[in-house]
Amino acid sequence: MAIGILLAFLGGAFVCVQNTFNANVKKRVSVWSTTTLVLLLGFVASLVAGLVFEGKTLFHFQAEPWFWFSGILGVGVVASVTQGVQKLGPSAAISLVMISQIFFGLVWDTLGWFGLEKVPFTWQSLAALVLIASGALLFQLGPKSTTNRTASSDVAQTSRV
Repeated sequence: MAIGILLAFLGGAFVCVQNTFNANVKKRVSVWSTTTLVLLLGFVASLVAGLVFEGKTLFHFQAEPWFWFSGILGVGVVASVTQGVQKLGPSAAISLVMISQIFFGLVWDTLGWFGLEKVPFTWQSLAALVLIASGALLFQLGPKSTTNRTASSDVAQTSRV
């Protein structure tokens, strides 16, 4: 369990750093160039790591064929979150992403969608979601940066044209 917690924490750190980097790349190129770069480099890195650690078994897909296309969802993830980070800042955007993930995870667990085992909906689950969302909102009500993200991103957009 400790390894799982550590990996989840590390994954969260990677997501935040990656999206901050992506937002900085997007200041200079379009969202689609940024998404292409991120996913292409991710593909190359995954392919190399997979070949090193798994060899030829890397290509033995055991999942349902429609799950193979989850990488296509990555386009929406990178494009949406990159723009969200640029417009809202990392803490606000990642807070909203986290709340959205928890909400939809709760819905899909409860309904048993996408091959998941059904998990009964409880008032504790709802209370936890409300507490997490409230905490994120409270965090966002703190001191704000003096720079206007939208104005600076608009300048970056017009300077590319």
